[in-house]
Amino acid sequence: MNPPSSLLLTDLYQLTMLQGYVDQGMEEQATFEFFVRKLPTTRNFLLAAGLEQALSFLEALRFTSEELEWLSGCGLFRPTLVDYLEKLHFTGDVYAMPEGTVFFPDEPIVRITAPLPQAQLVETRLINLLHFQTLIASKAARSVLVAPGKLLVDFGLRRAHGAEAGLLAARASYLAGFSGSSTVQAAPLFGIPIYGTMAHSFVQAYEDETAAFERFAYANADNVVLLIDTYDTEAGAAKVVSLAPRLREKGIAIQGVRLDSGDLADHARKVRRILDEGGLSDAVIFASGNLDELIVQQLCGAQAPIDGFGIGTRMDTSADAPYLDCAYKLEEYGGKARRKRSEGKATWPGRKQVYRRYDADGRMRSDILTLEDDRQEGEPLIQPVMRAGKRLCAPPPLTALRERARDQLARLPHGLRTLEKGPDYPVQVSATLRDLAKAVDEHRT
Repeated sequence: MNPPSSLLLTDLYQLTMLQGYVDQGMEEQATFEFFVRKLPTTRNFLLAAGLEQALSFLEALRFTSEELEWLSGCGLFRPTLVDYLEKLHFTGDVYAMPEGTVFFPDEPIVRITAPLPQAQLVETRLINLLHFQTLIASKAARSVLVAPGKLLVDFGLRRAHGAEAGLLAARASYLAGFSGSSTVQAAPLFGIPIYGTMAHSFVQAYEDETAAFERFAYANADNVVLLIDTYDTEAGAAKVVSLAPRLREKGIAIQGVRLDSGDLADHARKVRRILDEGGLSDAVIFASGNLDELIVQQLCGAQAPIDGFGIGTRMDTSADAPYLDCAYKLEEYGGKARRKRSEGKATWPGRKQVYRRYDADGRMRSDILTLEDDRQEGEPLIQPVMRAGKRLCAPPPLTALRERARDQLARLPHGLRTLEKGPDYPVQVSATLRDLAKAVDEHRT
């Protein structure tokens, strides 16, 4: 479930810090939390994703003999550290919000408690995994909200920032509510439905457009969705109508057409009319071409007769908000709360919990951020998922996480469901947590 990576895929300072911890025997329990400091200006909420890959990473945490050999010979580390890393595996506890949970700034979605060197070493890769899928799931959720009932397909692999990014974007977008992906490996790896049509090159390879449509239909009799805008969109639709009876005689049905350029709303209306008048009222119209949630919203608002959308580059790169201001920070060490006080980057100390309250209609009303042992009214969002390096239960099916995301999006306040900037969601910091922060500050002073 987790694309392979080396433990050397980390920042150098993780290993230089470990050298210091090992030299000083600093192996008491440490608690780190992953959270987002503030929302991008174009987001009203975030959707947690990536926990499954994070847990798989922790379970498999081992240095290979080749990695240890490189560490021994690179000239940067003492033999004591290499010896320590040779025996290293993750023995800590993990608490987390389930994937598909809506969350807001300062709310931890993953908490790690483990011996300090372990908890420190995993920082870079955990951020890498949690940040990316949360970023993409949160972007994808916006299309899901503005296009209810539409077929939404991830088309972004070819312009994703690397193979792993393309695969994890397929997973994150499906979790958020997309119908599937064009990325084939997403099917065997994650069980995600895959969709695909044809490229313009297939049409161009033939002297005659109708011949291209016909040959594609013979080769893919159960998946005849034809790209009709290579030359002239409406003329392409007319050729599809003319071809349909010949294919029907051979037991082949045209399932739909794809539009990839031009004024999609105008073309869709004209093509719908051509298809309907030609006896293809059951054929769907699928649109692609540098789409994002804003364009999808415009097309849906204009009541363009488009049944589905292929959304690629702008989603898989989260083009309007390409990163989150996220962090993985030490909140407790050796049984004592810790707190960072850097200007603009101060943290809340201690092991925390988030309680969510709902209104009479079941919609999210407010959250309260507090300490783990400070019981508050509402639903506790952070749950134990790993103890002593072992999962507490089998990984939930991706379909179950998808159902959770759908429920969470349905519970969003109306003002946060739009693409426009809505009101800030209320997240209260408890008096108990504020008192602890004050006590930590006074002790450090």
